[in-house]
Amino acid sequence: MNILSIYIGYITDLIIGDPYSFPHPVRYIGKLIKYTENKIRKIAKSDKGLKIGGFILWFVTVGITYLVTYTIIKLASFNPIVFLMANSFLIYTTLATKCLKDEAVKIYEVLKTEDIEKSRIQLSYIVGRDTTHLDEKEIIRATVETVAENTVDGIIAPMFYAFIGGAPLAMAYKAINTLDSTVGYKNDKYKDLGFASAKIDDIANYIPARISVVLMAIGSFILGYDYKKSCKIAIRDRKNHKSPNCAYPEGAVAGALGIQLGGTNMYFGQAVYKPTIGDKIREIETEDIIKTNKIMYATSISSIVIFTTICIAIF
Repeated sequence: MNILSIYIGYITDLIIGDPYSFPHPVRYIGKLIKYTENKIRKIAKSDKGLKIGGFILWFVTVGITYLVTYTIIKLASFNPIVFLMANSFLIYTTLATKCLKDEAVKIYEVLKTEDIEKSRIQLSYIVGRDTTHLDEKEIIRATVETVAENTVDGIIAPMFYAFIGGAPLAMAYKAINTLDSTVGYKNDKYKDLGFASAKIDDIANYIPARISVVLMAIGSFILGYDYKKSCKIAIRDRKNHKSPNCAYPEGAVAGALGIQLGGTNMYFGQAVYKPTIGDKIREIETEDIIKTNKIMYATSISSIVIFTTICIAIF
């Protein structure tokens, strides 16, 4: 029944994605994070206090998210159809395949009009970096990197946890990921309060990021891209990122497409160098956004098929 729920949730996500007007659970998780953060900041004033408060923030957010989801599923279990509907819906909300594709396509379409300023604004909706001074190739690169990274965060990881523990565990992962994207920064405001959230997100994504190498290589093979180079670059350049996980999916995409990611970026008018990922076999181009979307979709298919096969084989 749980596997069927995952398939229904996955297909629902492919069809309708995340409509802007939809009261998505992540919005409520975000409100819970902000509410708890404000309470902690009123009490904790020292760096040590904020770091301890960060662990409390993590336990409150993830604990409540898991318990609420578990309670909903438990209440729905009185009837198989009701359970299926509830479990499927909640799993659907943890996936982001269509949403990622749509946001990337918006940037692609604006780039085609050669409106760089509007492209920068569109990109700013899906990345944390400053986009003010990015040129066309940097916008393309940032979009490709974001789709590659979020193939793990928005598809592989929640699906992985859904297969293990159904909607409650998938939603708990979503809370972990939302905490990282909300407070998991190394700036002055969050370096202490967000310490726990950032580190635990790294742990939660450890396995999904590494199996993404195989899953994305399979997706690249399906599409006729360079699947051998996809694996090679992902493994070779796996440490070329400040995150212990992000270089795996970025490397897989870079290798499959024969492009180079990472490198120098402009942050508030200043050049900041990052290690490169991939070989610059050719210049990155606008169509690589569409190709990365295709890899993401093919990877989502390979993920659900392989996870299902493993589940059936084990149970």
